[in-house]
This record gives sequence, structure tokens and C-alpha cells, in this order.
Amino acid sequence: MYSGRTGERIDMVYWVDGDYIKESLTEITHFMRDWRTDKTKTIDPRTVDIMAAAHNLLDVNEPYMLLSGYRCPETNAMLRSRSRGVAKNSLHMQGQAADLRLASRSVSQVFKAAHACNAGGVGKYSRSNFVHMDCGVVRTWGA
Repeated sequence: MYSGRTGERIDMVYWVDGDYIKESLTEITHFMRDWRTDKTKTIDPRTVDIMAAAHNLLDVNEPYMLLSGYRCPETNAMLRSRSRGVAKNSLHMQGQAADLRLASRSVSQVFKAAHACNAGGVGKYSRSNFVHMDCGVVRTWGA
């Protein structure tokens, strides 16, 4: 995965033999921080699981571009004031969501792969060219 804002890239194993690797999850939390404020919140590994499962279904070598991971409440409020598509109680503020894209796959393809995981919320944002994935209740929008 790489950040479209900071230019950082992260490639790692975060889970082995049924156990999460604490150091890897710490690095993921830092990577998925709110880039506007540099604040962090522990990223829920279930979100990373959904991202990884969808990526595997897409059969690509290219990393995701991360547009948004954790958002502090101030960032979420600012984005909400600019867009109707930002939820007041967004799971981004809980470290449970990510907005992602792949250059080699369409929004529809990424959306279908994430939806096939049947493991959280999946939003399709075709005009903005990204897919939202979270570990909340199974639901879809924008389809």
C-alpha cells in the first residue's frame, strides 16, 4: 500500500499462523494516520483483513493507494463541511475504515472484490475513483 498524500509505501506481513504481528500493526497504524494532523488511532486489524482479502481476489501485484485511513474528529468535520458523502460518525474516526484505489482496476472491480468478502461496509465512489472498506456492519452503497 502506498499513500497518495505522503508518498510513503508499506509492504509487510501482518499475520502469521492465526496471529497478528504486533510490530506490523503498529507500523500500519502509523502509515494510516491522519496525514493532515499526524494523529493516529490504532487501526482495527479486521479492516486490514478485508483490504488484504479483496486485494487477493483482484490478483494484482500493485499496492493499493490509500486516500484516507484514520481521521481525527476535526478532519472528519472539515471534510463533512465540504462533502455530503462524509458520515458524521464515520468509522474512519474509529480506525476502522480506509478509502482505496488501484490504478490497474476499476472502481467497480475493487468494489465487487471487497463486497465478495462479505465482511463489512463497502462504498463505491466512481466519480472520485475510490472504494471505501470498513469492518462495520455488512452493507453497501453507491452500487
